[in-house]
Amino acid sequence: MATMRDVAQRAGVSAKTVSRVINNDRYVSADVRERVGRAIDELQYVPNLLAVTFRAGRDAAIGVAVPGVADPFFASIIGAVEREASRRGVAVIVTAVGWEPSHEQRSVEAVLKRQVAGMIICPVGHDMSYLRPWQARTPLVFADREPGRLTADSVVQDDVGGGQEATRHLISHGHRSIAFMGDDSWTGVRRHKGWQQALDEAALPRRRDLAHLGEVDIATLTPTLQQMLQTPDPPTAVFSSNARCTIALLTVLQALGRTDIGLVGFGDFPTAAALTPAVTVIHQDGDAMGRFAVDRLFTRLDQPVRRLRRRTVLPVSLVPRSSCALPGERVYAPHRDVAGESCSAVS
Repeated sequence: MATMRDVAQRAGVSAKTVSRVINNDRYVSADVRERVGRAIDELQYVPNLLAVTFRAGRDAAIGVAVPGVADPFFASIIGAVEREASRRGVAVIVTAVGWEPSHEQRSVEAVLKRQVAGMIICPVGHDMSYLRPWQARTPLVFADREPGRLTADSVVQDDVGGGQEATRHLISHGHRSIAFMGDDSWTGVRRHKGWQQALDEAALPRRRDLAHLGEVDIATLTPTLQQMLQTPDPPTAVFSSNARCTIALLTVLQALGRTDIGLVGFGDFPTAAALTPAVTVIHQDGDAMGRFAVDRLFTRLDQPVRRLRRRTVLPVSLVPRSSCALPGERVYAPHRDVAGESCSAVS
């Protein structure tokens, strides 16, 4: 790793001047600031902002980056991390990067610059290579999704197996025309693969006209589902690849007046069991994932000897409820508003 002295030598200035540039001291000329910035980029220098080491037992913090803190799955990951960090007397800095990859780098690096000893990241984007300079001195563990273009410790769930199990469950209820709806994230693509494999096992065709990998908001899913329902052999059931998509689909189905479409969602949400019918889901154990990720991070911090980075896959499980009726049967009850619930398509 490059040092501050290396940057100073490359830029032809003193180490103190480099420090001033990094700290955005206004008494640095534009020319010097440009030369130092160029040297930092060329050497991929990352400032060591950690004032005290984690192993010294003094004040330290770890970072956690998730798409959204309100999402129940990611909230449970954060909760597990905070409990273990609190037990060790370590602070946790949490950032919500949103669902747009373009915001991710800025948010993650903002935390890394705040003296964290290590970081747990639930990535959104497909390219995490920008973290290579940081990774050399800051332990990183990825949860829920593997980091694209970066080799690192990761803990994920069995997305392919969960997709298979969800689709098999619908097939067992007599559905033969099953749609897939989800985003094009790493997890979405793998759950789509599980959908395909279950169809292959049952000798059912992989129909591209019944597969959606893209935005999962109501505005997108409404015309997409309408188009699927207008095909010669329309779907009698849908496998939804995440909770956001499932919640949006419930609203779309209600708006279209379709009470006869079976549904299985990947990922539970707070009111899934209370709706009528209760929504069958593939359960993700966010608490277990958080505990595993933070344990791996603390192991790296406690034992900083270079080791091979590992990928761990946690199992998922089907929670059967009542949203998978036989084809043609009424699945959903007539609409009645559910106060305070964004998926009030059913009651």
